[in-house]
Amino acid sequence: MNLLFLGTSAGVPTKSRNVTGIALRESKGKGWYLIDCGEGTQHQVLRTKLSFHSLNAILITHVHGDHCYGLPGILASAGMNGRKAPLTIVAPAGIKAWLEATCEATQLGLPFALEFICSDDLPSIEFENMAVATFKLSHGVASYAYALTEKNVDAALNIEKLIQKGVPRGPLWGQLKRGFDIEFAGETLTSHECLLLKHEARKVVIAGDNAQPELLWEACAGAQVLVHEATYTQEMAQKALEVGHSYARLVADFAESVALPNLVLTHFSPRYQLNPLASPSIEDIRKEAQSAYSGSLYLARDFLEFSLDKSGHFSEVASE
Repeated sequence: MNLLFLGTSAGVPTKSRNVTGIALRESKGKGWYLIDCGEGTQHQVLRTKLSFHSLNAILITHVHGDHCYGLPGILASAGMNGRKAPLTIVAPAGIKAWLEATCEATQLGLPFALEFICSDDLPSIEFENMAVATFKLSHGVASYAYALTEKNVDAALNIEKLIQKGVPRGPLWGQLKRGFDIEFAGETLTSHECLLLKHEARKVVIAGDNAQPELLWEACAGAQVLVHEATYTQEMAQKALEVGHSYARLVADFAESVALPNLVLTHFSPRYQLNPLASPSIEDIRKEAQSAYSGSLYLARDFLEFSLDKSGHFSEVASE
């Protein structure tokens, strides 16, 4: 499972950072998910190996433009490039209304079907290789986090248990191995209880804009990685509160409280410069978070990619 950051700026793009967009690639095959797509996201995708033909879903955290203005262009380009497979969009209700109005006004007809799932209903969605759960956040508008957990984890049959239950070798064992529940001797045996997972399911939580990280307590249960905005440092705490954002120390305190192994901060205000000698700088955000968090801390930048392997090890992927 890989995370690729396509945009890491808050509000407006800068010369070095586009607005928000994150790609999550499945561990097998070319399937991927796009979480938020600010203006220019499709240009960022062109600089990667990602293809809109293998895009499984677009998940929008909230209606603010730096998280969604790239959506119509992505859909139009996907259609012009020959996509035919249906595409799922998970987003607040306002996104659907806006997208429908845009398609009508610009006469945008798509050669593929859109399945819209309203995140306001806090849905749990099952894709072939990924389960997505939705969690409500605190922002000026309805904003959500998406917890993405891999499915179909490699597993072996619990042979000792099957022998103990008297289940004969053969088709019934095969059904359990393929994930199906069975009926035997008047008892229902679930595939889950008869399999031994070879590793824990990988889980990543990606949050939209949010002034209260503690709302993610349930979402982060069992997660190896949290991606969260840190728009400001603590000296801007009052400003953050007014606009419904977090600052570095606030997020770091939460991550420490739930013993989260890995924290990736993103969505930085353009006021924080890349030059560590400038003031204020991105380095100020790093230092503030490090003072409160003992796990592995990362600050995202455009085109930075991470890998989460089967053992739960999270690491930066070397650029080619």
